[in-house]
Amino acid sequence: MKLTARSVSNLLAAFRSSEPTPGGGSAAALAGAVGASLLAMVAALSKPTAASDADRQRLAGAGTRCSENAIQLEALIDQDSDAYDLVVAAFRLPKATDEDRANRATAIQRALVTATEAPLEVMRRAADALETAPVIAALGNPNASSDVEVALALLGASLRGAQQNVEINLGSLKDVDYVTRVKEESARLATAGTRAPEPPVR
Repeated sequence: MKLTARSVSNLLAAFRSSEPTPGGGSAAALAGAVGASLLAMVAALSKPTAASDADRQRLAGAGTRCSENAIQLEALIDQDSDAYDLVVAAFRLPKATDEDRANRATAIQRALVTATEAPLEVMRRAADALETAPVIAALGNPNASSDVEVALALLGASLRGAQQNVEINLGSLKDVDYVTRVKEESARLATAGTRAPEPPVR
């Protein structure tokens, strides 16, 4: 059964278990999904601060982006765990002959790329949701300012947690160009968590 198809209690039990998955990558995706969903909720609340049609459209657009990011982050909860399982399976491949060892090494590198792409996509989605926060904080219902703050905390944790998973995988990858490119993107995305949103309009 997919992690996202489980009840909340069952999912938390899975995180508490001695099994390696779901782990930190899935947790980062889950935090991001909840954070993005909260921002989408605030954007959809009645009685927003937005007064003009243009501002209402901006708010609705930000909410739509957050909803889309939340859906993708939800899918990444399972994708991250599946990617880890691919790495484990690659390391378990036979290595009795030179051909076995070569095939195993190739499979490990391929699996590690997959395991890097999953948290990198979490970073992309969390960063994109964070970029909508200034609009939602300024134009949404001001009574939901604490919901925005919780969303920011969750998305920031998602971003930082996913970055840790990206970096730990990069250390085992041999494609220098790929590693350099991912490091640069990861560093750029990480700055999204350092930008404070505009305060809600009162």
